[in-house]
Amino acid sequence: MDREPTRDDIDALVGPATPHFAYQIRARVEELVAGLPEAHPVRQYAEAQMARLDRLGHASSKADEGPRESPDRLGWDELPSSAPADAPLPHRS
Repeated sequence: MDREPTRDDIDALVGPATPHFAYQIRARVEELVAGLPEAHPVRQYAEAQMARLDRLGHASSKADEGPRESPDRLGWDELPSSAPADAPLPHRS
């Protein structure tokens, strides 16, 4: 890139992210801002978005829209991938 990255550049990468591609997109964002100083506002924004992508990578849905299903719903315990991005599944080692 011949110019300094912007928040719009970060948003263009992160906006369409899904759990399946969260880590690939995170790597692109990290590469995009690698040359910026740590205190740079775009770098700080990118780091917050990378954390969001980490959570999304352990989720099954962005769950940005619509009502949440109740865990009391019949069959809920049979859905292994019911974790939204704001409450992802725990990391496993």
